[in-house]
Amino acid sequence: MPLLRVRTEIDDRPGRLAVLTAALAARGANILDLSVQVDADGVVDEFVVDVPTGVTAEALTAAVSVASGRRTSVVPAAPQELIDEPSRALSLAVRLRSNPRALPEILAELLRADGAEWVAGPAALDDHPDPTTVVVSAGHLHGVLLHREGLPFTLTEIARANALVRSLLPSHGPAPTRQRLLLGDGTEITVRPLTPLDAEAVRDLHARCSLESRRRRYFSARPDTPERLLRVFCDRAHGLTTAAEGPDGSILALAHLMYTLDPGVGELAFLVEDGWQGRGIGAALARHLVAVAHEQGLAEVRATMLADNTRVRALLGGLGGRFRASDDPRLLEARIALGPGRTDDPRPVRVRSVR
Repeated sequence: MPLLRVRTEIDDRPGRLAVLTAALAARGANILDLSVQVDADGVVDEFVVDVPTGVTAEALTAAVSVASGRRTSVVPAAPQELIDEPSRALSLAVRLRSNPRALPEILAELLRADGAEWVAGPAALDDHPDPTTVVVSAGHLHGVLLHREGLPFTLTEIARANALVRSLLPSHGPAPTRQRLLLGDGTEITVRPLTPLDAEAVRDLHARCSLESRRRRYFSARPDTPERLLRVFCDRAHGLTTAAEGPDGSILALAHLMYTLDPGVGELAFLVEDGWQGRGIGAALARHLVAVAHEQGLAEVRATMLADNTRVRALLGGLGGRFRASDDPRLLEARIALGPGRTDDPRPVRVRSVR
């Protein structure tokens, strides 16, 4: 008998699932698999059913509609899809471990997407209003764009995709303690891990930064910070984002050490408020995060920058960065090797822990 996958949205009320399964049974559908997912507008139920020959997708859609199902989709299913979701996700995680660069095709298989591709730069940051398209973050300014024709992604599916990416990232230790760094001109700043409570302060920082500063940070003059990006910054599974506070307590800079899919490799990025640029804060934060990366056992840190960003090129070159061109002629990549043989910067920043 034919196998079909039925997905529909129902109200999250007691008894609704029973009414829905009874409607399918009335059409002779035998339920072989059931998945209940959460979405912003309600609960999405997904069934794999076998049906008698002659029962059409249109007939099942009509039966589900009578049972108050909304936005119903009925598509053919394959026998191999009957593997339970946890087993399927675990097998995909094993494949991903052995071939991290296959992430797009593996995420497409996980979410049964029609297409998946790598995206970088601003395209990796944007939230998509079309629910049939989603970007899964996979490192700093990198992500995978997935599309599924006519079938919106649920919040549960997006959470599964993010969890699969996190399973590939290195384990992390405790976040560094709150510290004070003394700049070369004697100014003392406080460096601490970013938290979700900093959302408004981060938005204020971006508003105070010039279009040029934002262009150098994100490769486009973004007017704001997407909420999804802020969640990634605060998620220790994706890396460490530190906030630098000035004497008045406002956030004047952000520095990121984000994990990548390449084992033992982290990626650096910085945003410094215009009025604080040129005072050594970027160098202080860079040396601080390189030390954190070394303590965490990373073998290398990288940074991607616009080729005309001479200030960051000089900063990373002073830390031993080696530069190479990227596939995008606008961009350069700096690589800083870490490891047992690395010597400290000859001009260390003075650091004091805050108790």
